[in-house]
Amino acid sequence: MSIHVVKVPDIGEGIAEVELVEWYVRAGDTILADQTIADVMTDKATVEVPSPVSGRVLALGGKAGEKLAVGSELLRLEVTGAGAAHAGETAGPPPAATPSGASPPVGKPLASPSVRRHARELEIDLNRVPSSRPDGRILHDDLVRFASRGSAKPGSVARYPERNDEQAVPVIGLRRQIALRMQDSMRRIPHFTYVEEIDVTELEALRARLNEAHGEARGRLTVLPFLMRAIVLAVPSFPQLNARYDDENGIVTRYGAVHIGVATQTEGGLMVPAVRHAEARDLWSSAAELARLASAARTGKATREELSGSTITITSLGALGGIVTTPVINPPEVAIIGVNRIVERPVIRSGTIVPRSIMNLSSSFDHRVVDGQHAAEFVQALRGYLECPALLFVD
Repeated sequence: MSIHVVKVPDIGEGIAEVELVEWYVRAGDTILADQTIADVMTDKATVEVPSPVSGRVLALGGKAGEKLAVGSELLRLEVTGAGAAHAGETAGPPPAATPSGASPPVGKPLASPSVRRHARELEIDLNRVPSSRPDGRILHDDLVRFASRGSAKPGSVARYPERNDEQAVPVIGLRRQIALRMQDSMRRIPHFTYVEEIDVTELEALRARLNEAHGEARGRLTVLPFLMRAIVLAVPSFPQLNARYDDENGIVTRYGAVHIGVATQTEGGLMVPAVRHAEARDLWSSAAELARLASAARTGKATREELSGSTITITSLGALGGIVTTPVINPPEVAIIGVNRIVERPVIRSGTIVPRSIMNLSSSFDHRVVDGQHAAEFVQALRGYLECPALLFVD
């Protein structure tokens, strides 16, 4: 019998500390080699930490939400048998950065936060719910099937009850990283927002025809690939917009490549995967890459490389896009283009009132390196391409 200390792994990229997001084991648990013991997070991704040996958990090295230095003690195990020969070794490099699809740890059913919340509302013990998936992950449908058997909380009576519950939610993990980035962006960057109205009637007609003709074979197009193409065509005239600002060293790096970040809402919070070399992509290639990256982000499978390196960002709330937004810049970039919803409105054209499809672009810029006139001219260039979409295909 001996003691084995699992240390916080060196994830690379010069990272000195990580945040402890979640434990999958408790003191006293008996665990197996390669079993996931915890999730830790860097500013790039969440990483699963496996145990290199089997043993009994003696002590945990911290609480969820704490920062731990690389190389510090993460877990202490009591090891017996063959594993005792390796006592004192640290855990090896972690696997790919995603908890998605992992086998559920002992004593903890595998389910998303929304499923856990749903189970609490129904007063269902997740340990009793059978999963329909091979990996054991419990879905909302599994909860509904279990509840239909009469094992769930009975339905409420038809009245309006008082509620006195409250919930303290620790801001940890991805939510903390988002909070810190947004705080840093607003503290360090003097934002200014420019909003312009875009008549996308012709663009919507073209999009409908392209989807009708090629949607089944190539995939359906949203507005975003057209906007990406407009950005690609506009930035050569405004190189200060496709840039990243190192404010500590006072250097603005302008890029020929257009790596467009796309703000993506996930269950855990906002992520910004990057469509690399958008300048080399056609509409369908951009649409396919958008869909792939959004899926990777929402399932927790996006890599650190896919979540970094963007040079300008698009953000859109789709049908919930509202009339006007004030997007927050994704540092160290200097510009973000916000897409609001499309609405049909009466417009006077040649003295006649006609219905037109109107969409606002709400865009924010870093006033330290982007002048208001140049920002306005850039948005007007985007407007020109989107209102006359044939120009998107003329070099």
